[in-house]
Amino acid sequence: MEDARLRRPRIGREDAPAQSVARRLFLHAAPAWIRAPVLASGMQDADLNLLTALNALLSEGNVAKAAERMSLSESAMSRTLARLREATGDQLLVRAGRGMVPTPHALALRDRVRDLVQESHAVLQPADASLDPRTLQRLFTMRANDGFIEAFAHVLVARVAKEAPGVRLRFAPKPDKDVRPLREGLIDLDVGVLGDSAGPEVRVQALYRDRFIAAVREGHPLLAEAGITPERYAACDHVVMSRHGRKEGPADVALAAMGLARNVAVTVPSFGAALSIAAATDLVALVPASYFERLRAQSTLRSFPLPMHTEQITISQMWHPRMDRDPAHRWLRGMVLELCRGFAEGET
Repeated sequence: MEDARLRRPRIGREDAPAQSVARRLFLHAAPAWIRAPVLASGMQDADLNLLTALNALLSEGNVAKAAERMSLSESAMSRTLARLREATGDQLLVRAGRGMVPTPHALALRDRVRDLVQESHAVLQPADASLDPRTLQRLFTMRANDGFIEAFAHVLVARVAKEAPGVRLRFAPKPDKDVRPLREGLIDLDVGVLGDSAGPEVRVQALYRDRFIAAVREGHPLLAEAGITPERYAACDHVVMSRHGRKEGPADVALAAMGLARNVAVTVPSFGAALSIAAATDLVALVPASYFERLRAQSTLRSFPLPMHTEQITISQMWHPRMDRDPAHRWLRGMVLELCRGFAEGET
């Protein structure tokens, strides 16, 4: 039985002109292997689902993830992939171990298909359309590290559920600062510290300024005496968070300027893991103040300012310019900005 979510929605008369323009744009710009079967079958009024599905499959390289991105079942996406293979005369994605890899033909098509989808969808999106969040149905993918997610995700989720019950949020891990996922539409919003690889086309909006602090367990020897000096701090063993296993950071630079060095005994991939270790040992953790202040399990931990000067960091939200005037995306950005600015001003 055909998946109900694949049924084509009814289009009202007021939507018909925009739909017609989009279809003409699609047929004019689409490659011959898509245009020919559509014209031959008399399906000139076909919607853009086929091209959108192809874009999802080529971007994700995985049937299950592409299905999730399009809110389809995995079996429905598998059937769509079969239709695309028949239309293109190419396998597009082939098995490689437990995953799938694109064929050379698929690699050659990926950027063009992405541009076609974005251009076609733009025709259907009024630049300054009003938005009622209560009726919005959309999945937003946000990329952020665990520090931001721990500090703000629960507040954002509650606010979205209240104002826009049809909106779903997906928080993606942030293994690096590469902006390629923004360019390719794999994520809608990227939150974090601006990286050197961000191109000039990426939009950036500062959310708040943060600083690193130290955290130790209750009863830690450092707390036994008043006044934590750089020397006493450096003499302890430390646990730090690093996505790539690096041990040195701004704190080490500041200590080195004073002729000191600390011993990083443990490196972990998340701030949560660093605090868990600090809570059970004499290791000193280094975490963002926003993360610790929003932590809901502080009873076993104590924090204190670093005894040497380090620069503050600016947390920003970043997006691709094609989303500048998208009403739903603007609504999401405004909500994230409001919540973060409220935190910076001391609001709960």
